[in-house]
Amino acid sequence: MLSKNIGIDLGTTSVQFFVQGRGVVVDQPSVAAYETKTGELVATGHEALAMYGKTPRKYRVVKPMGGGVVEDFDVIRHILRIHLDKLCKNMLFKPNIVVCVPSSVTLLEQRTILDLVTASGAAKVCLIEEPLAAAIGAGLSFDRPGGCMVVDIGGGTTDIAVLTMGQVSLSRSVKTAGNALDAAIMRWCRRTKRLVIGPSTAERVKKLIGYALPLKRTIQLPVGGKDRVSGQPKNIVLSSDDIYEAMRDRLDHMSESIREVLLTTPPELAGDIVKNGILLTGGGAMLRGLDEMLRHDLKTPVRLAKNPRFCVAMGTGRALKNIDALIRNGHQYRTREELLGYTEE
Repeated sequence: MLSKNIGIDLGTTSVQFFVQGRGVVVDQPSVAAYETKTGELVATGHEALAMYGKTPRKYRVVKPMGGGVVEDFDVIRHILRIHLDKLCKNMLFKPNIVVCVPSSVTLLEQRTILDLVTASGAAKVCLIEEPLAAAIGAGLSFDRPGGCMVVDIGGGTTDIAVLTMGQVSLSRSVKTAGNALDAAIMRWCRRTKRLVIGPSTAERVKKLIGYALPLKRTIQLPVGGKDRVSGQPKNIVLSSDDIYEAMRDRLDHMSESIREVLLTTPPELAGDIVKNGILLTGGGAMLRGLDEMLRHDLKTPVRLAKNPRFCVAMGTGRALKNIDALIRNGHQYRTREELLGYTEE
């Protein structure tokens, strides 16, 4: 095998790799575990996530992504290098890579991510906005004049974008996403039930009994944690109404953020959005009842994409098939030498 182009969705909660001709071949949590004294990497992905919050002092578990941006570049470099080494071990040449980033990242953050990926083994790297990749992955056709709106709800950010002619016309990125909903559940349990739970438990509760709308018949779930006052182990029963109450403010903020983008959308594009509807992508969009809630709040058609968790990664794959179109729309492939301005010895 000479070389294969690769697409990377570098998300807050997970990292996904798309290999041209093979599809999504890596879907792992963005987590790494290290030995505290030596700094030696001992685990990544699912294995490291299983250690989160349960390790002795000998180990430290790191989540290097926060709010859609890289907070610990050394950890991300290790994660990328491990996966790229596995994927590229039989390749004669280094791969070209498309990396997705939130639409709100700064130029400095863009350059740092480019440097990070080229240092991890890429020949050339191109950055693409997550909402654009999500739309491509969902199969939307917007290379002609005409607007569509994509709301990509990840772990750290919700990216709201209006797209037309293959480009982002306007966008907004907010921190209200999957992790913010988990944190809201944790705060509500601590304040209302005097129960302290961790993020993994909050996420599990959200997935099992979380709804964006009140249910006619509530669902209950036993949950364990520790008492906020005594610190003793404690078990309680939470209902779907409890979780809706915990998430309601954050969900309202998400809805209002989308409304604000709609208000600033040019009238012609807004008319297209009313006709075509709003597309929800990302793992956070899988919260039950979310599309119905937004449809009611925004008075606009809203639909959930097929396989929303993989829309961004699939979008990078489809973009890789048409690199010339990316370049025509202003995206640039850069080598490490072009980034640094000199050739490394």
